[in-house]
Amino acid sequence: MTPAQSTQKTRAICALAPIVPVLVVHDADKARGLADALVAGGLPALEVTLRTPAALDVIREMANIPGAHVGAGTLITPEDVIAAKNAGATFGVSPGATERLIDACEDADLPLLPGAATASEAMRLAERGYTMQKFFPAEASGGAPALKAIGAPLPHITFCPTGGVSSENALSYLSLSNVLCAGGSWVAPAGLVDAERWDDIRTLALAASQLGR
Repeated sequence: MTPAQSTQKTRAICALAPIVPVLVVHDADKARGLADALVAGGLPALEVTLRTPAALDVIREMANIPGAHVGAGTLITPEDVIAAKNAGATFGVSPGATERLIDACEDADLPLLPGAATASEAMRLAERGYTMQKFFPAEASGGAPALKAIGAPLPHITFCPTGGVSSENALSYLSLSNVLCAGGSWVAPAGLVDAERWDDIRTLALAASQLGR
């Protein structure tokens, strides 16, 4: 997969909804109910972070949900890329980007949303052909004002800010011309997932799906 193809595919996934749920799931038995609720609520692009032992099983379960576009987050190593691809992930998300990680995604035909926090990082990724990027950690890196400032001299780069994005500040990001969507975990709080309160999660997803529209 070429960088241009990767960017095209990640951009298309990011354009599906204003919010990409960032999911930390500890129990694969919750995966289908959670994915069903989020997709029904209008959030079809799902980022399952590789932060729990159950993450790959969660991806396997969610990959079978009609309408779900399941990605693997927290890709760090080439081994992560292979495991995510084999589990059924259709895209990957990384907190930053290294040449080895990018090479691994290209070799595995896994579209990548690579992370950048500074103008220099964003420029390096754009030079390689990745113009759809993750701005991370968004709030700790200066929030929407910082991303707006980065975007002024780099209008050809589009971002999905993640990290500290909430229902309260999401619009400050989504209103920027260089933001296509934002990643957030508030649509699937741990308490609701543990209690399998899928209707409540669907309600949160519905509200998130209308942000900025």
